[in-house]
Amino acid sequence: MDLPIFGTWESGNRKYLLTVGDLGDSTATLLWLKREGKIAPPVNAPVAKQVTIAEKPGDARKASVKMVFIASSCNFLEMYDFMVFGYYAPAIARAYFPTTSQFVSLMLALATFGAGFLMRPVGAIVLGGYIDQRGRRLGLLLTLSLMALGTFSIAAMPTFKTVGIIAPLVVIAGRLLQGLSAGASVGGVSVYLAEISTPGKEGFYVSWQSASQQVAVMLASLVGIGVGFLLPAKSVEQWGWRIPFLLGCLLIPALFWMQSALEETPAFLRSTRRPGTMEVFKSVAKSWRIITLGMLLVILTTVTFYLITAYTPTFGTAVLNLSVSQTLTATLCIGLSNFILLPIMGSLSDRIGRRPQLITAAVVAVISGYPTMLWLTSQPSFERLLIAELWFSLIFTAYNGAMVVYLTEIMPPEIRTSSFSLAYSLAVGIFGGFTPAICTWLIHLGKNRAAPGIWLSVAAVLSLGAIAMLSRRREPIGDAGSSVIAQET
Repeated sequence: MDLPIFGTWESGNRKYLLTVGDLGDSTATLLWLKREGKIAPPVNAPVAKQVTIAEKPGDARKASVKMVFIASSCNFLEMYDFMVFGYYAPAIARAYFPTTSQFVSLMLALATFGAGFLMRPVGAIVLGGYIDQRGRRLGLLLTLSLMALGTFSIAAMPTFKTVGIIAPLVVIAGRLLQGLSAGASVGGVSVYLAEISTPGKEGFYVSWQSASQQVAVMLASLVGIGVGFLLPAKSVEQWGWRIPFLLGCLLIPALFWMQSALEETPAFLRSTRRPGTMEVFKSVAKSWRIITLGMLLVILTTVTFYLITAYTPTFGTAVLNLSVSQTLTATLCIGLSNFILLPIMGSLSDRIGRRPQLITAAVVAVISGYPTMLWLTSQPSFERLLIAELWFSLIFTAYNGAMVVYLTEIMPPEIRTSSFSLAYSLAVGIFGGFTPAICTWLIHLGKNRAAPGIWLSVAAVLSLGAIAMLSRRREPIGDAGSSVIAQET
């Protein structure tokens, strides 16, 4: 059987694989690469295997790209479905939450959008614990299965007018199921990429977790633009909004097929300590300080992301009075900008360090958040919306490119997925997921269309506080060299 390849090391005329496989007796076969240029088996690895691949110099790179691509695709359905729900929130509000007040209906739909995020902490502990016990590969397949069920339930559910109260209840249940899955999906993918990364490129590898989500943002925008172009507005409001959800269902078999080829990480296979369910709960409880700081660290990235993606179509049409096609086109451009910039920013964090990049991005967000929104709303136009959103895209990618990998580095190794997922899920559930609803409420409360900028600046201040409370020291992570382990100060 072919062994998965995770890196190479050259010595003289020979090139060696960094590889891990499974022998017939389930004994891990490992070739460990140390930064000082020596080959030695890791702790508790009974067998070390050396392989010469001078005749196939491109195999390692191809295998690495393949694993990054497959792992990153685990986020695709989650983000695609969330974006579609955000884009069509007004239509979903009328279909499942009809009231005499358009504002109340929209708030109910946005609250349903946010309700899925309340299940993320549960998914982080339950499914995250499963991933820490059973492996990264099996866990990611499970999260995809749950996400697929949630997507189908929303796509196929008749309206309130047809089946009554059952309709909104099923839609809410579908969102909760998706939230449960998403609670461990981001953490599972991020940890997987961190553990297969090569030394000195952890930020670049992990950045593809977020970059893959931008592909979903772009596809959702393109589908929305296509639906709006092919169907009249009335048809989109009545039934056309379901088309993007149904297309998401059609992608599910392809995603399962790709992820079935996912290999387990060397770090997990060589680990001898697999915590049980109760042990995971106890370890998470003991690590509450670092998890709380991790949650605060994530706030800026999640608030900015949902502000410039899921909320943009609603904000553009309901507040700025722009057309649906204009707001979706702006969102498409944001997705493309994020996709291009995230790997660049992840690589930059490998060069200059996580903390300097995090601090710079957060300070810029504090200073420019409200003035940018005030400039946009003073004379709303597609051009101004695009410029403002691209500016926020730069802030988001600079911060996120360093933040996600930093979060994998500060968590306890034996519960890395559980603790990462819980910190991330709490931030998304409390702050990011409800950003559309909070922004809508702030605008309604103060009659100030620039109010979302205030919310962005508040998020930046909270994240800056977390960064200030974290100090650093260098320790190895997974199989990929050294990383920064943070401590509370």
